[in-house]
Amino acid sequence: MATPVLISRPRPHVSAAQVVVSTAHPLATGAVLLVADAIALMAAGWAGYLVWSRVNSSLGLEFYLQLSPALTISLLVYACAGLYPGAGLSPVEELRRIVLGTAAVWLVSTAAIFLSKEGSLYSRGVFVTSWICASVMVPFERALLRGMLARRPWWGVPVLVLGAGKTGRMLVTNLKAQPECGLKPVAYLDDDPSKADEDAGAPVAGPLSLAPELAQRLGIRQAIIAMPGIGRQQLLGVLERLGSTFTRLIIVPDMIGMASLWVSPKDLSGVLGLEVRQNLLMPVNRWLKRGLDVVVASILGVLALPAVAVAALWIKQASRGPAFYRQEREGRSGARIRIAKLRTMHVGAESLLLKHLSENPQARDEWQQYFKLKDDPRIIPLIGTLLRKTSLDELPQLWSVLKGEMSLVGPRPFPHYHLDKFDGSFRSLRSEVLPGMTGLWQVSGRSNGDLRVQEALDTYYIRNWSLWLDLHILARTIHTVLLGKGAY
Repeated sequence: MATPVLISRPRPHVSAAQVVVSTAHPLATGAVLLVADAIALMAAGWAGYLVWSRVNSSLGLEFYLQLSPALTISLLVYACAGLYPGAGLSPVEELRRIVLGTAAVWLVSTAAIFLSKEGSLYSRGVFVTSWICASVMVPFERALLRGMLARRPWWGVPVLVLGAGKTGRMLVTNLKAQPECGLKPVAYLDDDPSKADEDAGAPVAGPLSLAPELAQRLGIRQAIIAMPGIGRQQLLGVLERLGSTFTRLIIVPDMIGMASLWVSPKDLSGVLGLEVRQNLLMPVNRWLKRGLDVVVASILGVLALPAVAVAALWIKQASRGPAFYRQEREGRSGARIRIAKLRTMHVGAESLLLKHLSENPQARDEWQQYFKLKDDPRIIPLIGTLLRKTSLDELPQLWSVLKGEMSLVGPRPFPHYHLDKFDGSFRSLRSEVLPGMTGLWQVSGRSNGDLRVQEALDTYYIRNWSLWLDLHILARTIHTVLLGKGAY
């Protein structure tokens, strides 16, 4: 009996809808955000009413109920601004849309009251205080909600990633690491069959031709084209074939490392251009940043005086030597500045460090990577640990901010032994801006991030700076300090 010959035949693609499942529900996500925003707006209105009623005790409950139209219109404005579900928006852009949308509603409402013949029946003070409360409470509520729900399977908007190459894999990795963005990668589509065998963080469902089927059966309305290496004609062909399938197509260009915030498309007589605004080079933006520094540093400086005085006395009791110390750092344009801190280390800290590193190879490796130690023998027990954990040792630097040598937000003014580990181009980029008391590195990774992370986050901040980014970092700093993340 002849031995049967097995003939290998190409297997047809299994229906992508049978092997790929989407659990993200944009409508549910948007509905949750809508309800949460409504609650936050009502709470803001109530807070504004309570605050102003302390100024004018004759106010009755009807002055709170008069806010109802403004609260309702605010939700409509948020919807028009794309905040439901708001997937794909950076926290900074979301903050900008919320604050500007809220301001528009309240300013129009206030103007209408002024022009109304019945203006005396309304409380302008309640409107203004409610507006301020809403501008703070709505972004806070959204950040809290995303922190609680972003990793739930149903949260967000499902997306297909077209291209399973290096760019596509990096994109999926970033989106999964930051689920707060709200874009949930369901699968890749790629015409290269060998990509199906790679571990890419999501299944490679098949070729690009499966996109219409997958989108229809799973209700996916958004896709990301992550194929920066394809030619112009190929890209136009993909856009034409899929333009009727997806309501939104996001193209990832071959511009990794370039500014990503505040980049806007421009129609140059039928030619697409991308405008990248160098915000920190604009004088008006520098004045705004300086104004924010002076106002906030003045307020914080006054409030911090009692805490600094108590800490200084405690340091004097716990360790011989001065309560403060100054250290030379590199400022803007390479200028030498001396910054002050509350002393958290013993006198003779350098010799203690050298002795500890020579006796502990593991600590030496940790120091070479982070320039910090989790178990640092130099730290004064209790008070030193407390000050570093809460970052209160940085409070004297508010004086440097008021003098204009530092900013509230910016790249940290590292010691020279730390700066020497960076290459010349990055050090040149850092020198273009004032060093800051806090920065994107501190609120994202703080001392848990190595030199590569520090360089990436500082570069992102400098290239994407805006007043909104500073406000976002300041708010994140409060959260980070309260939790004591990464500080030691």
